Amino acid sequence: MEWQDVRGRIDAGEDAHTELKRGLGDLSAIGRVICAFANSEGGLIVIGVTDSREICGVREDAQRVQERVTSFLHTGCNAPVHARTGHFEDSAGWVHWIEIPRQRGFEPLRYDARVWVRRDRSSVEPSATELQELYNAFGYILTEERAILDAAPSHIDLEAFRSYLERLGFDTTNDPQPDSLDDLRNRDVLVEIGGDFRATLYGVLAFGKDPQRYARTRDFRVECVAYAGDDRASEVLQVASGAGRLNEQVERAAGWFLGLGRFESYAGVRRADRYLLPRRAIREALANAVTHRDYAITGSAAMLEVFADRVDVTSPGTLPNNMTTDHVRAGANPRSRNESLAHFMAGMGFMERRGRGWLIMRSEMMAFNGTEPDLLNDVRNRFVRLTFRLAPHAETGDS
Repeated sequence: MEWQDVRGRIDAGEDAHTELKRGLGDLSAIGRVICAFANSEGGLIVIGVTDSREICGVREDAQRVQERVTSFLHTGCNAPVHARTGHFEDSAGWVHWIEIPRQRGFEPLRYDARVWVRRDRSSVEPSATELQELYNAFGYILTEERAILDAAPSHIDLEAFRSYLERLGFDTTNDPQPDSLDDLRNRDVLVEIGGDFRATLYGVLAFGKDPQRYARTRDFRVECVAYAGDDRASEVLQVASGAGRLNEQVERAAGWFLGLGRFESYAGVRRADRYLLPRRAIREALANAVTHRDYAITGSAAMLEVFADRVDVTSPGTLPNNMTTDHVRAGANPRSRNESLAHFMAGMGFMERRGRGWLIMRSEMMAFNGTEPDLLNDVRNRFVRLTFRLAPHAETGDS
């Protein structure tokens, strides 16, 4: 871009594609702008101009400024930014500019470990929906074997990994033992990218120290809500978040649900306390929801919703591998979307992988209150929902 073109952009002022900066400072001021332009439709940063479009100039040596900008473009974000730079000596001082094209790659650019986009004249973090659309636009489809690029080997809990191996019958104490990095890589917990190891989605969700710490995984959890009425317009009574590894998500969400209360029932003169639903049924539903969900759908959590007349467990994504609701109800052979995660949950004792999940839930509910769960596979809106009907006396707690 030539000076006369830059001058025209200065005169027009800031907009969705132009940012004016008085000075360079420590470069942090332009980091998020560079990232936002690269993730959007590109843009121009002009340095040495006030917000009121007056040229104030940069006093620092022009060559040094160019070197600092070039270095930042290569190392300031999570990946190099291919941009054009220029400078012009005005009577008020040097004016520098950075012409940033739209980023090309398989995932959005990040600055300060966060994704930024351009919204009008501001550089902001995208909403969950915008972030999902952005990743989709870049063609990055997250599956269990794909790397979470922010997840280093140190983010994996080796004790949890070894404990899992011991559950499977492996000896993790006696020598010789494989090198930890090799062991993690061979079991698909880590993958090598550009000479560095990064944790896979499977590794993060099964053995991560903090699985929801990354931008892509922050909503991979169970959102728990209890309502006073029969729909989401009702008053919210309680909320909680079942976060952590997959097994922890199930335990925490189920624990929250079981803590909502019990009601009394009688067999002859003997009293028994019962939960709102059978413990085994709700755990089975939650385990299936987090294990078989479509992890390419970011920005959406699995949902455990308790209404006055029912309990809904909703999982993002449709039934995998051309399965239908009839297949599920018939107890057909399981067709997991996430084989490694399903194997992990089976190894941790949360699943059987024999297609009995629906049959177990149906049997539990029929024995509990004579109802059968409902199963909805919404292809258009991309979710699967299990609905358990509460017994009439469970609504009020009356015996």
